Amino acid sequence: MSDYKIDEMDRKILSFLVKDARMPFLEIARECGVSGAAIHQRVKKLEDSGIITGFSATVKPASLGFSVCAFVMLNISEANKFNDVVAALKKIPEVVETHFITGHSSLLIKLYCSDFDHLMQVVLNSIQKIPAVESTETMISLSEAFQRQVWVKKSK
Repeated sequence: MSDYKIDEMDRKILSFLVKDARMPFLEIARECGVSGAAIHQRVKKLEDSGIITGFSATVKPASLGFSVCAFVMLNISEANKFNDVVAALKKIPEVVETHFITGHSSLLIKLYCSDFDHLMQVVLNSIQKIPAVESTETMISLSEAFQRQVWVKKSK
């Protein structure tokens, strides 16, 4: 990532895009009081600097048959195996997030499965079979209260 420092105009643009990534640049330009070309240039700079990492559609997992959301904490045998474990987790399509964490465990992953049998198969036959994974602890989400992007606050 570059040393690009966002300013108040960038924050305003980001706040619109976080709320609605499909908002037309010309509409953002009108709200910001600048030209459409200026918005295009700023968004391009935000992308090139790594501040905007992409645009995507958010799909409700249950609508695709993935009604079970779980979080699994993993303990790995050696810290230098972290990259190998992450590489193996990337190959498991049910895993949607991976976080290196502090505390008693090394990694926290989020995954979606079709049912509890599917979850058990993924944990036992995929995750626990990864070399260097010593143990796992699984927590099942009963309900997702809300989900959102990072909040874009105004600078001081």
